[in-house]
Amino acid sequence: MFKQVIVKKPSSSYVNGLTTSDLGKPDYEKVLVQHDNYIQALKKCGVEVEYLLESDEFPDSTFVEDTAVLTPEFAVISNPGAETRNKEIIEMESVIKKYYDDIRYIKAPGTLDGGDVLQIDDHFYIGISERTNEEGAEQLKRILESADYKATIVPLKEFFHLKTGIAYLGNNQIIVAGEFVDHPDFDHYEKIIVTKEDEYSANCIRVNDYVIIPKGYEETKRKLNEAGYQIIELEMSEFQKQDGGLSCLSLRF
Repeated sequence: MFKQVIVKKPSSSYVNGLTTSDLGKPDYEKVLVQHDNYIQALKKCGVEVEYLLESDEFPDSTFVEDTAVLTPEFAVISNPGAETRNKEIIEMESVIKKYYDDIRYIKAPGTLDGGDVLQIDDHFYIGISERTNEEGAEQLKRILESADYKATIVPLKEFFHLKTGIAYLGNNQIIVAGEFVDHPDFDHYEKIIVTKEDEYSANCIRVNDYVIIPKGYEETKRKLNEAGYQIIELEMSEFQKQDGGLSCLSLRF
């Protein structure tokens, strides 16, 4: 059960942030509407929301997930792999100190984005991507294993971040797309498989009694409904344009 989430308002500079997509420039007014709807959905899930004000100097800083990895016992401040995002952790560290006494750190030359870290009960999967290097992944693995968690490093072949293509739904069940459909590291979980056309919807989040999914992916919605989940759908077009998904926009703990 999650009790708390941290989100951050997108700044007007968001429209000039990093992206590998070819979906056009975001509409800032729509960005704000979609972000507000995201916050309302989280509140419906029964969590307290800490709302951080925008930072014009960091266009991508609304994607707070990349700045930290949170466990019940301690927090890990990441070391984001994109140079323009690296100093986002300064503000986030001060915020996280309100909730955690025990804080660990990923240190250079290691880099790590929180979007490359998936927790499934007491097992963490750490993706190696363009933003998370082997040194950063190994540092996090050592930190987690020192606290009796299990950790597996997963080099990525296709996806931007690990959680671009996989989410944990609870009860040993995952939703997967692309390279994770037949990935041996995930064979022992029950899988809901997302088609190639619907890959974006694999980045969904289970928050207490609900699964929040991007709007417009009817097959994924049907599969989740058939599996017994309560669904909240959110329009995510303006975040998809900047390589962002539902998990990217919050830290949940």
